[in-house]
Amino acid sequence: MVSPLSERASTGIAGLDEVLSGGLIPTRSYMIRGQAGSGKTILSFHFLQQGVDEGETALFVNLEEDLRDLKANAAALGFDTDAIEFLDLSPSAEAFVGDESYEVFAPSEVEREPLTERIVEGVTAVDPDRVVVDPLTQLRFLLSDDYQFRKQVVGFMRFLKERGATVLFTVQNTESLPTDDLEFITDGTVRLDAASYGKTVRVPKFRGSSTQGGDHAYRVTDSGIEVYPALQPGARRGDDVAFEQISSGIPEVDELLHGGIERGTVTIVSGPTGVGKTTLSTQFMKEAAGRGERSVIYLFEENRQTFLARSRAVNIPVDEMIEKGTLQVTEVEALERSPQEFARMVRDEVEGEGADIVMVDGISGYRLTLRGEDETMLQQMHALGRYLKNAGVTGIFVDETRNVTGEFRATMENVSYLADNILFLRHLEVGGELRKAIGVLKKRTSDFERTIREFRITEHGITVGEPMSGLRGILSGTPEVVDERPRGARGDCDE
Repeated sequence: MVSPLSERASTGIAGLDEVLSGGLIPTRSYMIRGQAGSGKTILSFHFLQQGVDEGETALFVNLEEDLRDLKANAAALGFDTDAIEFLDLSPSAEAFVGDESYEVFAPSEVEREPLTERIVEGVTAVDPDRVVVDPLTQLRFLLSDDYQFRKQVVGFMRFLKERGATVLFTVQNTESLPTDDLEFITDGTVRLDAASYGKTVRVPKFRGSSTQGGDHAYRVTDSGIEVYPALQPGARRGDDVAFEQISSGIPEVDELLHGGIERGTVTIVSGPTGVGKTTLSTQFMKEAAGRGERSVIYLFEENRQTFLARSRAVNIPVDEMIEKGTLQVTEVEALERSPQEFARMVRDEVEGEGADIVMVDGISGYRLTLRGEDETMLQQMHALGRYLKNAGVTGIFVDETRNVTGEFRATMENVSYLADNILFLRHLEVGGELRKAIGVLKKRTSDFERTIREFRITEHGITVGEPMSGLRGILSGTPEVVDERPRGARGDCDE
């Protein structure tokens, strides 16, 4: 009986079901394609185990791997191999030891019929709801040509479909034996590939339903496969959230911003190393904690203990915030994560824990998750920013500029267009003394103060002074003092 398209057969992998818009369509066949070691067989066991958990009958048709090794590897990952039926058609040791060469007939003429009979008998006896054939391409060696192989595969899939089974079959693609022709036979294809930042999965074909496009990440773990879908911005939660202002708790900073930053916007805080970007950003979270809101910080460039110690030293009560659940600080090792894995971390905080503010510290560290694929950097950052805005979550991205003084740059990663607000910090050398300045470069939702103020971090917290009207050329990093006294008061000679 063919199930309605609204019903889905879960693959047993939550992230993959999300990519497939709910799972597989029952009683159809799907190809799992990937290189050796990509996890095709593990994915297949997830599919069968899910069927067992739902009270269905599962059959694994094994055409290659030793059955004992197959079961042992699956059991080590936590799959219940006792609940799965196996039809073992793999070559035995006798295939090597015994003399099974044929002098008159081709192997396809001698071996195909017995193999077909065993498959029909095995499927009929088990009457499975879910079937895995691993690997289907092994049948190609028992058939005389590609036409016969394709013909047999079509017949095999129809035989299983008529018995009401949902089928996954794996293929091994090589240059000498490509599997592109099977794309036309299957109802869907799941491709397991590898990118510079890790393993990827995509679904180029899926009859009867839409899927999430793009490259999604996956990881093989001690418990099987985990899939991390590419971040989708989603529908906007509401227009009202974007116009509620969030205070920094520092009156002078709020004056620069004409009241603060708006909820549901993206703010970039930029500046050179050691200028106070992280401290200033965390100040917004300190103020949010007082309102009972939850913030999360992802540290890409600093370890957690250093951040906590530094925050305590400038009067930000991070320990109390963490204890009350208003702050989560997560250290992220960029070279061990894909951008999709990081996106899943953010989604879990936003959708599962109700985060109100998300801070990424910093953008250059996040870029390492892409392993040098700079062309996708803006796409990933755009998706993250759009997702946060549509969810009504305030995003704060910290961007470190290279020049301590000298040429001024708003950002180093060319992401200024993503920002609704840009706050910049600057080192200054004035009279042989190193000082700091703060200003606002951009604010989409309202006007802002266009002056530059002195910025200091003390043991009591952040202090911001009056506009630095007595200096000229502040953005160069080496400003000049402007004497604003009347000419007569300067002692100028009459001309």
